[in-house]
Amino acid sequence: MPETLVETRGLVVDYAARRSLWGPANDATRVLRGVDLHIDTGEIVGIVGESGSGKSTLGRALLGLVPATEGEVLYAGHPLDAQPEGALSLRRQMQMIFQDPMSSLNPRHTIRTILTRPMLLHRVATSQAAADATVAAVLDRVGLPLAVLARYPHELSGGQRQRVGIARAVMLRPRFVLADEIVSGQDVSTQARVLVLLRELCAEIGMSLAFISHDLSVIRALCNRVYVLNGGVVVEEGPCETVFAAPQHAYTRALIDAIPLPVVGTGWLAA
Repeated sequence: MPETLVETRGLVVDYAARRSLWGPANDATRVLRGVDLHIDTGEIVGIVGESGSGKSTLGRALLGLVPATEGEVLYAGHPLDAQPEGALSLRRQMQMIFQDPMSSLNPRHTIRTILTRPMLLHRVATSQAAADATVAAVLDRVGLPLAVLARYPHELSGGQRQRVGIARAVMLRPRFVLADEIVSGQDVSTQARVLVLLRELCAEIGMSLAFISHDLSVIRALCNRVYVLNGGVVVEEGPCETVFAAPQHAYTRALIDAIPLPVVGTGWLAA
């Protein structure tokens, strides 16, 4: 039986009320309404839904970046705040690739520092030379030249910054990665290269991946299973080929009808 790595049970997330200058505080906003989800070791799971459906909040809750109002998030069978190996180990094992790489990369540091410092901090590399060697190998995998190491984030293009963000996330060889809209705005060839890399890493190191995207064709080509969110509720879940071929919920059918899915060639994501 597959081992469940990340799981939510009855997850509810509220955003706190904000006090208005012209009156009483607004009511708290409920974004997730009792979400049950599981991701197995080595599995790639898609999370889809329209804007405001709660998919990004769900992703951040999986990493503990958003606290649960009710319910719980489990990692390897333990609540996020009660990990046997401690919080620092959890940071290494759970990584996120952000949608906006510019805001997630320290503008005061070179790319070399951004990529090597986490490995030294978590003792994945025992020396600067070992860290540099690992960085060189990963940069080659994501299609970036070594010259970027001497540059700062603002000196790179948006696509290059996104690949730096991917490199930073996988450098620590995590067990779980959350990717939030990471290929939006990139050309098709770059999308394919990024998706192939993520799929290879999942196979090589047993990494699990939660992939948030509004692009249903990417979800169908990359993911094993998909969760469809609407109004903070999972309305449909199942293997991608089943959900896309015969959606059971009216909301899922509306999503597919609104964005016609192109026929994805079998070799598009061929390794």
